[in-house]
Amino acid sequence: MKNKICQSCGMPLKRDPQRGGTNADGSLSEKYCSYCYKDGAFIYPCEDVKLFQDKCKEIMVAHGHSKIVAWLFTRGMSRLERWKKK
Repeated sequence: MKNKICQSCGMPLKRDPQRGGTNADGSLSEKYCSYCYKDGAFIYPCEDVKLFQDKCKEIMVAHGHSKIVAWLFTRGMSRLERWKKK
């Protein structure tokens, strides 16, 4: 696996139950997790990293993580490939 973390949300790909999202041809994505990427497209297609961070924090809290832990895990998202300004 080329990248060790999802280049959209930052989740370690080894923690992804599917081991990665899927590309348009059905192959396994080496860049993005299954929570972010399916069939060659982003599941949450927003362009604003702040909105995506808020969505991820909401999901993490709903799954039992504290707000502090959710903030810690999402604060570096802007440095990931999907969110870097081109």
